[in-house]
Amino acid sequence: MFHYTVETAKSPEQTIADLEENLKEEKFGVLWHLDLKGKLNEKGVDFDQTYHILEVCNPVEAKKVLSENSLIGYFLPCKIAVYEDGGTTRIGLPKPTALIGFIDNDTLMGIAQDIESRLIAAIDKSR
Repeated sequence: MFHYTVETAKSPEQTIADLEENLKEEKFGVLWHLDLKGKLNEKGVDFDQTYHILEVCNPVEAKKVLSENSLIGYFLPCKIAVYEDGGTTRIGLPKPTALIGFIDNDTLMGIAQDIESRLIAAIDKSR
């Protein structure tokens, strides 16, 4: 499966606040936060689903993977989605290992596995 997704009883707003704190513990920061519902409505597009996309990065890890292969920049920064689906808040991300799998490189796969486990840990703590 290309993604990791979990549910929480928390509101999207509380989930995002907790996620930001838990990402810091894993040395990741939020570079950008897109409120997709708000942005689409601002552009005149009727979209009622609460949907947030966080772009997150660890600068040390980014340098490591880019130094190994510049094409990895196509996958950066990592994305985490927080959204409501059927009245339930979900948190998910595309797995870094799935993305790195497109590049045949064992060193990069090892780094991706570490990053993935750290991002999943932050998500799980935020549930």
